[in-house]
Amino acid sequence: MKVYFAADHGGFEMKGELMRFVQELGHVVEDCGAFELDPSDDYPPIISKAAHKLSTDALAGIESRAILGGGSGQGEAMMANRFRGVRCALYYGKASREQTDMQGNHLDVIRSAREHNDANALSFGYRFISLDEAKDAVREFLTTEFPNDERHLRRIGQIDELA
Repeated sequence: MKVYFAADHGGFEMKGELMRFVQELGHVVEDCGAFELDPSDDYPPIISKAAHKLSTDALAGIESRAILGGGSGQGEAMMANRFRGVRCALYYGKASREQTDMQGNHLDVIRSAREHNDANALSFGYRFISLDEAKDAVREFLTTEFPNDERHLRRIGQIDELA
């Protein structure tokens, strides 16, 4: 699977480490920037390059993913979610307490984003997580399949219709 990467100065170093990690997992990576560490760069044009490519793939039915981020990951997720077909989840690390659904089943944010929302992009707040935490999240994000349950497909369809 192709995985697009983009980060501003706040995520520049960890982006490089995660790109190598994802290649080791057997995926094709494409670096969409930033290509050099510039403390004054702006995330919107950098993130939009990866989001545009992911959107184009999604609308063509091509499975791909994006790993995005910056200092907080917030603006990066907001930028990515402006593109049709991009469903970007934001991740700061494991929850401080166990989360359960209505049936009492244990929930994991990454797994839930994939299984319930078919998230195809993941934004990191790189100042809030370690490299090992990011690697664990990326592994989970890339290996969790979307089950195509009718209720989740219906909701994703509503996102596309109402946006």
